[in-house]
Amino acid sequence: MSLWVDKYRPTSLQKLDFHLSQAQHLRNLVNQGDFPHLLFYGPSGAGKKTRIMALLRELYGQGVERLRMEQMTFTTPSNKKVDIMTVASNYHIEVNPSDAGIHDRIVVMELIKNSAQTHQLDTSGQREFKVILLTEVDRLSKDAQHALRRTMEKYVATCRIILCANSISQVIPAIKSRCLAIRVPAPSHQQIVAVLQNVCKKEGLSLPSELAEKIAQKSDRNVRRAILMCETCKVQQYPFTPDQNVMEPDWQIYLRETAKIILSEQSPKKLMDVRKRLYELLTHGIPTDIIFKGLLTELGKSCDMALKTKVAELAAKFEHQMHNGSKVIFHLEAFVASFMSLYLHYLEDSVGSSEPFLTLWGQHRRAEAVGAGASAVDASKDTKEAVTCRRPNACRPPPRAAMGKTHSWLNHGLCR
Repeated sequence: MSLWVDKYRPTSLQKLDFHLSQAQHLRNLVNQGDFPHLLFYGPSGAGKKTRIMALLRELYGQGVERLRMEQMTFTTPSNKKVDIMTVASNYHIEVNPSDAGIHDRIVVMELIKNSAQTHQLDTSGQREFKVILLTEVDRLSKDAQHALRRTMEKYVATCRIILCANSISQVIPAIKSRCLAIRVPAPSHQQIVAVLQNVCKKEGLSLPSELAEKIAQKSDRNVRRAILMCETCKVQQYPFTPDQNVMEPDWQIYLRETAKIILSEQSPKKLMDVRKRLYELLTHGIPTDIIFKGLLTELGKSCDMALKTKVAELAAKFEHQMHNGSKVIFHLEAFVASFMSLYLHYLEDSVGSSEPFLTLWGQHRRAEAVGAGASAVDASKDTKEAVTCRRPNACRPPPRAAMGKTHSWLNHGLCR
């Protein structure tokens, strides 16, 4: 039994539910003589992959639906073996080169070369070229993109390349200039409601318009997520009710709770807790741009407009550095640590003094002292000294204190 999102996926350009004028342009593209390289881009869940597969069916017929999964092995210059899973038919091959990590350049070059060297046996009844579908092109390294540019020029006679990306901001201009760019915008809420009503009608279900609108609002204009939410609601309760609760994805709730932990306390201990939660999101396959966007949205709700601007600049800075680096956890954690420092100073400035911070540190030091065996009177005396410090600025943690290795924030002896 397949999921609704796979069971009712349109298989041809004539069966698409929205962006119908774009579907007509794609049909005209197939019917003309020359077929160029294509670059599909748009937000996740907008229907890019559905339109690509419908376009391939328009080109080659039902043969593209007979798919097989193959594991291909590539050898790097250092004699390291890289295994990549591909989905292929007799007319096309689909692969995600970014799965190879830093070896994506080898995968791109060898895959296109191997596919382009084989010609179609009978070109009279079918196209004389094969199609190579590369997904998540915006996650490719710059070396792999330059290799792709050279390779797609060399084998243009025997293969066509269709690229799929969420954003073209990370795609080099040399590739964009060699492809026909097709933007697939996210559907509107009314279009998502129409898709949900159509799916439920095929299933023989009655979907209230109020519930359909609620699902469309919570799906964030993502058709795939909306259909999955609708199927979840059916499993949870049927017949549907207009006021039925729509369950959100677990990772979305988990990300919101992570943002609450960041806002609750700004300390090295909390930073370590947040690091574990970020690792949990990454190991479950949540994309890093989704994590950045979710954290920025939730953290921005507790900031004024001036602080929102600074937080957005921080998120843009570390996300840009993340695309240039290889360890995404470093940049995610650096963003959280920078926000903690920025938010802590914002809280101090909002009350006009550093007394709340010193009170918090005093409570923290008192708990440490009592835990170490000191009397409650001595701990209270030490806490009072911390709060009435003669040089409170000396007790403020340095900018890199959040990255320290010890649990204690600072040494009170510095102010004496």
